[in-house]
Amino acid sequence: MSKTLTIRYTSDTHGYLYPTSYADMQDRPMGLMKLASEYPHDGNTLIIDGGDTIQGSPLTNLYQRLSPEEKAACLTEDTYGTHPIAAMMNLAGYQFVTLGNHDFNYGVDALLDYLTNLDALCLCANIRDKEGRLPIAPYAVHQLENGLRIGLVGVCTHFVRRWENPKTVEQLVIEEPVPAAKAALEAVKPLCDLTVLIYHGGFECDLETGKPLTASAENQACRMCRELDFDLVLTGHQHMRVDGVHLDNSFAVQPAYRAPHCCGVTVTVEDDGSKRFESRIIPADGRPLESAYNLLMPLEKRVQTWLDTPAGHLDLPLASEDHLKAAVNGSCLANFINTVQLEASGAQIASSALPNEFKGLPTEVTIRDVVSTYIYTNTLVVLEMTRPALKQYIERSAAYFDHDENGSVCISGEFLRPKVQHYNYDFFSGIDYTIDVRKPVGQRVTSIVFEGHELGEDEPVTVCINSYRFCGTGGYDMLPRQKVAREVLTDVADAMIDYITTHPDIHVDTHRYCTVIG
Repeated sequence: MSKTLTIRYTSDTHGYLYPTSYADMQDRPMGLMKLASEYPHDGNTLIIDGGDTIQGSPLTNLYQRLSPEEKAACLTEDTYGTHPIAAMMNLAGYQFVTLGNHDFNYGVDALLDYLTNLDALCLCANIRDKEGRLPIAPYAVHQLENGLRIGLVGVCTHFVRRWENPKTVEQLVIEEPVPAAKAALEAVKPLCDLTVLIYHGGFECDLETGKPLTASAENQACRMCRELDFDLVLTGHQHMRVDGVHLDNSFAVQPAYRAPHCCGVTVTVEDDGSKRFESRIIPADGRPLESAYNLLMPLEKRVQTWLDTPAGHLDLPLASEDHLKAAVNGSCLANFINTVQLEASGAQIASSALPNEFKGLPTEVTIRDVVSTYIYTNTLVVLEMTRPALKQYIERSAAYFDHDENGSVCISGEFLRPKVQHYNYDFFSGIDYTIDVRKPVGQRVTSIVFEGHELGEDEPVTVCINSYRFCGTGGYDMLPRQKVAREVLTDVADAMIDYITTHPDIHVDTHRYCTVIG
């Protein structure tokens, strides 16, 4: 007689528990609470999360700012531990999770706080801490009520070692995910009827054509489906909705981020061992899980009060913009972020990028406006560069442009598929530079003017970039090779808040630094 496994799978929830984007007070079809209220709880269902769970929302941002006493006071009872995300996951009935790269953003101690308060078992075969404090296992075998034995393995993109604070990376052992997953699979497969990989990483190939989309090893799900023999691969990291796809030896899914839905997967195992997969996207359109809603409300109220705190005044609003128009015509918001970075770092030149989605800043700025606009956990790095390196850096951003069939400038498909990457186009302040889109990629930067003159080949300049860009991801491999002049370990959003509160009347830089031809 056939046996069935049911799965509810989330990934990249990024601390969005309540049904709000925090840009306003509107109730939205999103958030882990709405999903959790619909989860089935029976002996043949597994509830699983794929990482990037404890960072990314104003709720998680504020929580990390609180003292231990303030954190404990934000929960109305201690039955479910003292970490709000762990409490939410426990009430939702999560049984297995893996780690995402952003789960390391607040450091090993913060991750330990989450994991030690979590009922679910954390699986990650390729990352562990050197002291062995983190409760992480490489794999697990779980037997369902119907007798079906499920072997589960977790792995995370190894680019954690490129993106994270070096002090955090020093405390970790980070291995390549493919061989780690293979070794764990070999250990677990003889013990089970069905194998599941929980991979915090995405697809490096076009899912329709199989064509490679990048040479980066950041995402390796296609390789894992091709080379390994997992029955089911639960992916994440890309924030790309994949309802269900057969890839070589595996069936794979991926949910979008901020919990607008979860993936519902059903696997039927026949007596002869054959397997049938069905999947569907389950939207967050129910009522929030009442127990979690009430338990975490003291913290949520504190978040909302903090967000509405006035910060300062701008002489013009910095609204959300069309990404292509901003790249072609310049962005006053990017100019403002660069102004903040220049003051915080003392560098001569600064660069910044705009998120895929952001709120923008009105003239009367609140904390809500800032944290809803600069959504990343980045610090700053100042590099010493000369013209050849700086030109190579700008050339990578210039690859953002392409031409459509009518000859009009458009966004290159490389920045749109398989994942939208507007955040990998950088805006520069402190130089006037020209990009000629008619020229081949890599030969488009025709002028770099610094302090009124064309920058000399050997003329040194200091360039402030964020810590994410310094890791070299997004095609910026030239940056980690540059000499580091200094680091500024203040969070960029905090630097923006400090700048706004200490400059009561801000005149926004409206200069157009980039000229795009063609």
